[in-house]
Amino acid sequence: VQLQASGGGLVQAGGSLRLSCAASGRTVSRYVMSWFRQAPGKEREFVAAIRWGTGLTYYGDSVKGRFTISKNNAENTMYLQMNTLKPEDTAVYYCARGNSLGYRSDDYYGWGQGTLVTVSS
Repeated sequence: VQLQASGGGLVQAGGSLRLSCAASGRTVSRYVMSWFRQAPGKEREFVAAIRWGTGLTYYGDSVKGRFTISKNNAENTMYLQMNTLKPEDTAVYYCARGNSLGYRSDDYYGWGQGTLVTVSS
């Protein structure tokens, strides 16, 4: 499975963006799909995850209530709707797949190339 993240860009604080993670090669129906982010000089941080089969979702504390993870089965694509963006959300956002739910980057593999989100104050 290859993952391609897209949708990043420059947005003002308080604005919104929607990221996409398109999977190709095979269906991701048996995986847990996740979003992580990495700001300069910081470790990769868990943002959100979704169990593809059940649709159950999980969020990092810093994005709860602002970000929403979702999926489109037919398109084999995952999304991250980001609302009320803050400057501290600035980071490269990555998608990845895992065999079970985890909150560490080591729990996932098959990372896409990342998409940069920059939030200006």
